[in-house]
Order: sequence, then C-alpha cells, then structure tokens
Amino acid sequence: MIKSIRKFENLHIAFWLVKDTCWVLDLKILGIIMVLPTLFLAFFITYKFRKMVSEFYHNLSVCFWIMANTSWMIGEFYFDDSLRPLSTLFFIAGLLVLIIYYGFIYRKLSAFQESRDSES
Repeated sequence: MIKSIRKFENLHIAFWLVKDTCWVLDLKILGIIMVLPTLFLAFFITYKFRKMVSEFYHNLSVCFWIMANTSWMIGEFYFDDSLRPLSTLFFIAGLLVLIIYYGFIYRKLSAFQESRDSES
C-alpha cells in the first residue's frame, strides 16, 4: 500500500513547494489556486493511511501544518497579516496531534509490542 501512496506523496510535496514559492514571489492568484491540490492531497494521503496509526497521526499533523501555512499566506496576501493568530492555532493543533501520538498512543503501542515479544 505504501508504494501506491508514494507517488501521491511526491506530487503533494511538489504542489506544496509551488504554493510556498508563489507565496514568497507574491504570486497571489497562483498561490491561492495551489492551496486546493495541496490540501486535497494532504487529506487524501491521511485518509489512505487511516489504518496505519503512526502514518495517520503524522499525516494529520501535516494537514494542520498546511492549513496553518495557507492561512498565514492568505493573511499576508489579503489581510495585512492579521490571520497569524489563526495560523498559530493550526500549528498548535498539529503539534497537539503529535503530542497525543507520542505521549499516549506510541507508548501504548510500544508497551503492547513488548508484551507480545516477551510472550513469544
């Protein structure tokens, strides 16, 4: 399954780089247009990995990161950078997803794996 998703991940990275390059070059229309395929692929990849716990949480965090990036870009383009607090919330949400994963889920999975290994 991972091999079949890899081409989407690579395309996602390309879209993300184009979006951020448009941001840096102040290409507002193209930057806004690139949000759609970038976010679509981020959510698509997250959905495809929904059964692989580690991949799901990391990709969900990436979705929040791109939403933070996008709101920051739109704020700089059109709202005198006033959307930065919204961006901050998205960045914090992405970090919380990883804190939940590493603080609780990863530890439980590791403990479960260790107990299974010791039974063998």
